[in-house]
Amino acid sequence: MTTDPLIDRAVQRAVDAAWRIEWPQLVAVLTRLVGDITLAEDLAQDAHLAALEQWPRDGVPNNPGAWLTVAAKRRAIDRIRRDTTLARKLPLLEGELLADTSSAPDPASVVDGEISDDLLRMLFTACHPVLSRTSQVALTLRMVSGLTTEEIARAYVTATPTIVRRISRAKKTIRDERIPYEVPSGAELAERLDAVLEVIYLVFNEGYAATAGDDWMRIDLCTEALRLARILSALMPAEPEAHGLAALLELQASRLRSRHDVAGRLVLLRDQDRTRWDRLLIRRGYAALARSHALARDRGRAPGRYALQAAIAAAHAMAATQADTDWRRIAGLYAVLAARFPSPIVELNRAVAVAELHGPAAGLELVDAVVAAGAIDDYHLLHAVRGDLLERLGRTAAARAEFRRAANLTANAAERAMLLGRAD
Repeated sequence: MTTDPLIDRAVQRAVDAAWRIEWPQLVAVLTRLVGDITLAEDLAQDAHLAALEQWPRDGVPNNPGAWLTVAAKRRAIDRIRRDTTLARKLPLLEGELLADTSSAPDPASVVDGEISDDLLRMLFTACHPVLSRTSQVALTLRMVSGLTTEEIARAYVTATPTIVRRISRAKKTIRDERIPYEVPSGAELAERLDAVLEVIYLVFNEGYAATAGDDWMRIDLCTEALRLARILSALMPAEPEAHGLAALLELQASRLRSRHDVAGRLVLLRDQDRTRWDRLLIRRGYAALARSHALARDRGRAPGRYALQAAIAAAHAMAATQADTDWRRIAGLYAVLAARFPSPIVELNRAVAVAELHGPAAGLELVDAVVAAGAIDDYHLLHAVRGDLLERLGRTAAARAEFRRAANLTANAAERAMLLGRAD
C-alpha cells in the first residue's frame, strides 16, 4: 500500500505547526508536574516523536495541543513509575491526565499576587539568579519559549555556536548546583524581573520579524508575548518597566495587520496604510505608557529601556501619515536611549531617524560609524539601511551591493524577496 506524498507533507506541516505553537505551554505544564525542566523537555520531545509516528497513520487530531499534552503526560507517568524518587508525583500527574484537556486553560493568571499561568511561572523559574543574565535569557528562550538557537543568535546578533555553548553551560550549572524547580515569590520576583522582561521582549521581536521561513511574521509569538506582558503588568503593578514593556508591545502589535499585503509581501513602515492600525491597541499602549511614566516619576527614576522604546512607538502612532511624523522627537528619544543603553542596534535605528530629520548623508555618517565598529557586520538590517541611504543619495551601484548583501544574510524568504527587489 502506498501513501499519498501530498497527505504526508500536510501531516508533517500539521505536526510542525502544533509543535511550534504548543512547545512552550507543554514544557511549562510538564515542568510544574515533574519538577525538572530537562526532564520536561525530554518528555515533550517524546510526544513530538509520537505525533510523527501516529498522525500519518491515524490522522491529525481535532485538538493537536491536547493530544501532545496527553501523550507527554503518559510518558511522564511511565518515567515516574520507573523512578521511585519521583513516585510522589504520580497521583498528581494521573489526576491531571484524567482532567479535560480538550480546551485551552483559563487565561486568568494572577491570583492573590501569585502566578497561576504555567508559562509565566516557568519564565520566572528558569531565569535563576545563579546564572548570568545572558545565560538566563538564552536558556529560557530555548527551553521555555521554544526559540531555536539560530533565532536566539539573531536576537543577540551573535554566532549560533556561541548561543549553543551558552545554553549548554547554563544547563550544566543547573545540574551541578542541583537547582530545583521552585516558583519564586515576593522579592525573588523583582530580582528576576529584568530577565523575564527581556525574554518576553525577544519573543515578540521574533514574531514581529521572523528569522527564517516563508512568513514575514509569526503572529502566534506576538500574541503570546503580548498576553504575558499584560499578565506581568497586573502581577507587578508597581514596576514601571512592566508597564513600559506592555506599552511597547501594545503599540507594536497595533501595526501587525498593515505590515504585509494580501500576497504576503512585507510592507515597510513608511508605506503602511495607517487606517489599518488597531486603534484599541494604540489606546491601550498610551495608557500603559502613562502608567509607566507616572510610576517612574514617583520613584524618582528615569524612564527605562522599554518605556523609551514605547515612547518612540507612540510618536509613530500619533502621526496620521508618514509626513506628519515628529522625527525630531524620535531622534531625540533614540539619542537618550543610545546614551543610557548603548548598542549598535539602537545606533542603527537612531541613524534612520536622523536621516529623516537631517537628510540621508547625516544618517549615513552614523551608519558608517556602526560599520567601522565591526560589531554587527553580519546583521542584514545594517546593510539594508545603508543601501536605503545610499539609494537616496543617488549612489546606485553601492546601494545595489548593500541590498544584495543584506538579502544573502537573511533566511526569511519574504524579507529576501523584498531586498532583492530593491537591488534590482
